[in-house]
Amino acid sequence: MNPTDLDLGSFSDDAPWIVDPPTLRWRRSVPGLRQQIADDLPRLTRPSRIPPGRRVVHTVRLLGTALARWYIGARRAGGGSSRADLSLRLRLAAEQLGPTYIKLGQLLSSGEGIFPEELVAEFKKCRDQVPAEPFTTVRRVVEEDLGRPLEAVFSHFDPEPLASASIAQVHAATLRTGEEVVVKVQRPAVGALVYLDLRVMAWIAPFALGRIPIAALANPPALVALFAETITEELDFRIEADNMLAVARSFALLGQRGYVVPRPHPELVTPRVLVMERLSGFKFDDVLGMKDAGVDTEAVVRTGLVGFMEGAMIHGIFHGDLHGGNLFVLPDGRTALLDFGIVGRLSEPRRLAFLRLLMTATANDVTGQIEALRDLGALPPDTDIGAVIKDLGLDRPVIDPTTLSAEELVHEIQTVMKALLGIGAQLPKELMLFIKNMVFLDGAVATLAPDLDIIGQIGEVSMHFAQVHGERIAADLGMDMGEDYQVDLTGVKASLGIEASVDTMTYRDLQQRREIIRDRLQRRGQ
Repeated sequence: MNPTDLDLGSFSDDAPWIVDPPTLRWRRSVPGLRQQIADDLPRLTRPSRIPPGRRVVHTVRLLGTALARWYIGARRAGGGSSRADLSLRLRLAAEQLGPTYIKLGQLLSSGEGIFPEELVAEFKKCRDQVPAEPFTTVRRVVEEDLGRPLEAVFSHFDPEPLASASIAQVHAATLRTGEEVVVKVQRPAVGALVYLDLRVMAWIAPFALGRIPIAALANPPALVALFAETITEELDFRIEADNMLAVARSFALLGQRGYVVPRPHPELVTPRVLVMERLSGFKFDDVLGMKDAGVDTEAVVRTGLVGFMEGAMIHGIFHGDLHGGNLFVLPDGRTALLDFGIVGRLSEPRRLAFLRLLMTATANDVTGQIEALRDLGALPPDTDIGAVIKDLGLDRPVIDPTTLSAEELVHEIQTVMKALLGIGAQLPKELMLFIKNMVFLDGAVATLAPDLDIIGQIGEVSMHFAQVHGERIAADLGMDMGEDYQVDLTGVKASLGIEASVDTMTYRDLQQRREIIRDRLQRRGQ
């Protein structure tokens, strides 16, 4: 028989225990914790007139030294070598500054397509190169939070961590009652340092605003606000466990069983210790292992894309930090999601804007797309929609970027960037998380399904939304989702730089086009 809690969440079929949310004592304090964090955020992220203590001196010294050495050295070479040298120096400075900056580096490392690729590549090293705390420290934290000796709870506790990150590390263990579990343990004293570092970041961020194009679009103060919101919630594992239940419930309500969320333990959840069900499977890049086990990797990609988008656009909640270390594929082809410290939660107006962005994009409604971006906060509220369409050239014929010279490519990019900055465009935090996840899914397609027809897949996803959620979309947006609804991917094709007459394009084809563009830009930058 299936576990009785599967109607409450998309959990595993082999339940080590049953989750009953109303009875979870650790969950009762979560609303108050969330409110307290929300109340504290303005103070944490409000730039002070006076530099916040000696920590800012230490931070500015390390970052300033890194920038100065790059400025008098590799900067003169220009191009990719200059960016690579700067990225290396910033990563080394972040590691010296400790957990908060390492965590920020991990967030940046998931921002392919948002931040320079050299910066992303360098900060990816922050994901798995964080030294672990000694087991004596882990034991102390576990025993302090659980209020009893470690051996009173666990019959086995592996002293070597499965993974070690900036805020916490994860250990395999077995409960005395026999269940195999994973135990997430927070590093001691990390909370006080994080709060101090957030004040420093808030003081520094405004100095970057508008000074370089990528910083202007990424909106450093908003990035600090996003980072503050996510990292402060990560400091209390009761919030993370509640996030697990909320995302699992969203999938269950959608009938989306392609994702599996581990069950948090009914009792063993504290601010610094989180015991959860242990799941096992294939790493997300183990294509040969999956195929040998009969897993349909293209189906894994489709499920990942549809499930992620449905959660965001129908229920306004989604896992906010998808990357290869936070998920794996079960032998039955379902995807297990891990690490719910960062979860995107959309207000109702933002959810409707996301939904409208998707539906107007697949209906070739350019005006609707720009209006949706405005309502998401990417454009000022008083934006002249018609002027934006004209300034960005969205009313002109499609230009195939692979037919342009390096100089022409740079000119087009600079024209678009100038137009975006001119209208006050920025990247709001919810959109930043969403794009970051879409970039990861883009890479997942490259790994798991390089011959997938991208255009056909976008059409299928659009029709899925129309057929499965048509009534909800009609009620939310006032769109006609009846039998006559048609998908028009002309605008989607234009965003890929291809003519409307092109009906198919594999991901492999798309990658080849990107390589042509990247190669031309790199040659020009050398």
